Order: sequence, then structure tokens, then C-alpha cells
Amino acid sequence: MDGELIAFTGVAAGMVAMPGADFAVVVRSALGSRRAGVAAAVGVAGGLLVHTALAVAGLAAVLIAVPALFRAVQVLGGAYLLWLGGRILLPAVRRPLDAAEPEVRGSGGPGKDGVVGGPASGGIGTSLRQGFLTNALNPKAPVLFLSLLPQFVPDGAPALPRTLLLAVVVVAIALVWFPAVALLVDRLGGRLRRPRTARGLELVTGAVLAALGLLLLLEPLTV
Repeated sequence: MDGELIAFTGVAAGMVAMPGADFAVVVRSALGSRRAGVAAAVGVAGGLLVHTALAVAGLAAVLIAVPALFRAVQVLGGAYLLWLGGRILLPAVRRPLDAAEPEVRGSGGPGKDGVVGGPASGGIGTSLRQGFLTNALNPKAPVLFLSLLPQFVPDGAPALPRTLLLAVVVVAIALVWFPAVALLVDRLGGRLRRPRTARGLELVTGAVLAALGLLLLLEPLTV
């Protein structure tokens, strides 16, 4: 039995399941429709795939070794989260509660302007892109994976096949966890899509994403 692989799986599961910007994006997309939520979940896993692949290839070390490059990713990631949070938050703040639709839509039904699930949601491609960029532009991920993966390579074992296996484990966990979150949110959609609840979730989600973006933008360069 590979004890180190089992230990890494536990660590990776806790890391993936920890609520963050990716979790918020999946929940928000799933409020629009099941397909949008799953698309965002797949996008999040795709972003993780980018970072794990960089770590396996050793390219993450280049990002960490060049402060200007790391800072550029940090600013880009923070700006994207701030923009995404504002895009969710401002319409929710401006929209009067009595303007919200009185009836709860079923999952995947056509919403305002023909968009699936109503005004809180975007299309499948939009959700996929938002999930991917939210993780792919996270500047902390390369540092995390570059420092974490080597710790679970047994002494004397070939580094490349082992780190590749660990990367596959991380992505596989993400492909289970985030779609499960999306499906659970969709399952509870009847309650979560009620006008007051939906507006509250949009306000919270937008505020969380905007706050995370501000923290990245204001945070000093730390590697």
C-alpha cells in the first residue's frame, strides 16, 4: 500500500474542497442552471490542470524565480476576480427586490434575455471560461504545487512519473468535488433561486470575489 499516495490524496482533497473563489464561481453558476454549474466546475478543474502541469514540467519554478512575472500574474488574477465580483455584485445591488421574478424556475429553463436560468447566470461557455480563469490566474497555485508535490515523491523514486501521478490525483479530485457541488446547488435550486435568497447569494458571492481580488492586488509580492 502506498502510504504517501494515500496521505497526499487526503491533503489534496482538503485543499480542493477548501472554499475559495473557485467554489464561489461554481455555486453562482449552478444557481443559473445545472449545466452552467457543471461547466464552471470543469473549468475550475482545467485551471488546476494548468498549474499541476506547470509544476510537473518545472515551469512553475520559473514563475517563482522571476518576481516581475509572478507580480504580473498576481495583478492579472486580482483584477479578474475584482471585475468578476463587481459584475455579479453591482447588478444585484441595483436590482429592486420586487423586480426579481416571483416564480422559481426549473433547472436549465430559459431566463431573462434567453439566458439559461435567469439574470444571475451566464451561458455554458461563459461559465466554463470563468471557472477556468478563476483558477488559472491564481498566482498562489504554482507556489503551492511546486512546494507540495515534491514532498510526496518517495526517496529514490523517479520524480517525473510520480509528480505526474500526483497531478492526476489533484485534477481527478477536482472533477469529482466541484461537479458534486454544482449538482447539490442545483438540487437545492428551488429554495436557493427564491428572489430574496438568490439576491443574497449574488451579493455574498460578488463581495467575496471582489474582496479576494482586492487582496491579491494590494498584497505585496510574496513568493
